Amino acid sequence: MALGQNTKLYETPNHPFQGERISQEHGLVGQYGLKNKEELWRAQSELRGYRREARRLLGLTEGPGEERGEFVDSLHRNGVLSENEGLDGVLSLDVTDVLERRLQTVAYRKGLANTPKQARQFVTHGHITIEGRRVQEPGYTVPVSEEDELEFDENSPIADDLHPARADNQE
Repeated sequence: MALGQNTKLYETPNHPFQGERISQEHGLVGQYGLKNKEELWRAQSELRGYRREARRLLGLTEGPGEERGEFVDSLHRNGVLSENEGLDGVLSLDVTDVLERRLQTVAYRKGLANTPKQARQFVTHGHITIEGRRVQEPGYTVPVSEEDELEFDENSPIADDLHPARADNQE
């Protein structure tokens, strides 16, 4: 058994039956082609962690500014935080900023698929590679440096420009 398998990577909502929250979650699940709300809650928990760390670093009156720089640089590398924003910008992030960096969403935005759900299918079936390596996890956070290296696997039948599932063939 792998280490950490017994630990949930997300927190569920405190009030499970709030109609407005449920409809917002349903909209995000559809918009980003998520499998279920658990994936959304995982992104929300990741965002909570970023905010918690930003508040901790902002609260330090003295100490290494190097630690602040490393944290902000990691968010810049992952594309969650734009280049011109600093530590204060972390507190204004939204869950959509985290969802936009998922491999599934990046593949859809680059035009490799017609819909976010089709992008998810392409990723899980191994049709999409990053820098020549196959990544089959739709929730993989794509760093900005790897975003341009996203393409179809050369051995995939979908790599053929005339394949019916290709986004550029749809009219």
